[in-house]
Amino acid sequence: MANLLDQLAAMTVVVADTGDIEAIRQFTPRDATTNPSLILAAAQIPTYQELIDRSLRESRQAMGAEAGADAVVSEALDEISVTFGKEILKIVPGRVSTEVDARLSYDTEATIAKARKLIGLYEAAGIGRDRVLIKIASTWPGIRAAEQLEKEGIHCNLTLLFGFAQAVACAEAGVTLISPFVGRILDWHKKHSGRDSYPGPEDPGVISVTQIFNYFKTHGYKTEVMGASFRNIDEIIELAGCDLLTISPALMDQLRGSQGVLERKLNALDPAPSQEKIHLEQADFEAMMAGDAMASEKLDEGIRGFSKAIETLEAQLAHRLAVLEGGAAFTHAVHEIFLLNDLDGDGCITREEWLGSDAVFDALDTDKDGRLAPADVRGGLGAPLALGR
Repeated sequence: MANLLDQLAAMTVVVADTGDIEAIRQFTPRDATTNPSLILAAAQIPTYQELIDRSLRESRQAMGAEAGADAVVSEALDEISVTFGKEILKIVPGRVSTEVDARLSYDTEATIAKARKLIGLYEAAGIGRDRVLIKIASTWPGIRAAEQLEKEGIHCNLTLLFGFAQAVACAEAGVTLISPFVGRILDWHKKHSGRDSYPGPEDPGVISVTQIFNYFKTHGYKTEVMGASFRNIDEIIELAGCDLLTISPALMDQLRGSQGVLERKLNALDPAPSQEKIHLEQADFEAMMAGDAMASEKLDEGIRGFSKAIETLEAQLAHRLAVLEGGAAFTHAVHEIFLLNDLDGDGCITREEWLGSDAVFDALDTDKDGRLAPADVRGGLGAPLALGR
């Protein structure tokens, strides 16, 4: 009998949720997704240091000797995102998702400009638009940016999606793909309900994606649904048949090592009954989001976390640029991470407190105890400076 991962791949497109090129090579998914958080995790792997160094040197050359470190790092960040994307596309037969700076999430025009730049870098390398998805946060300005980009043939993956209003607005805008965050929805409900766990069929994240999937298929929307941010394989099993699922290497490994019959739970050709079709103007969207505390809180938290991941990656790039150019290294990254994430001040960061990507947390949590101590973060980031708390 085929393992669960192979059975899943027969009914759902499996996407690797990692920037680790070797992990992608190991699991051979059709698509892959990356972002600054995942690149930050991958950047801790010595194998990829040459990719980063090359991008920094090329950015310095392009910007000129007189350019400040901040300008060089900003240019290098785009180059590195595309460099990782190009390496991934050598392995996967499908598409790679590359993220727009989360700090632009409420700026439509800046998001459009950044997306065009990223696509331009791919096209300069001979990679067509059909192989790239631009990841944009599912804010109203972000959705409007995606609507314009889709008209230009730049395909978009709308991320940080937690609520039904976001999904409907994305479908009406004609975006290529959405990524509802299953595990983060579960996190919120566990925190606010006091429950330690939910059975797979009762998982709030699973229920949300199921509702969105059936609504899209019932009403003929072409927007693909890609479940993301999973906490366990039960969530994945309950969404078998979804258009796509983006899964971390750790959970893919669990699926590959599990036997049994995998039942299709979602069927695009025969969707479960759904609610009536609705139309959303901006006021309707904002009203629905205001009435959905989970979606509003997790969207804001996600943008802050992704933005922090970019800032941390920028600090590392500045550190590396200084090393390459003979300057002093930056050593304050660990302290900043704890100031932002250690919400209760107990000296450890739990997964629930962590504002960044799950992949970064997993990369830093080397002992897999679900908590980040200062030593974990120092070791992961290579920062020798004590926190000085």
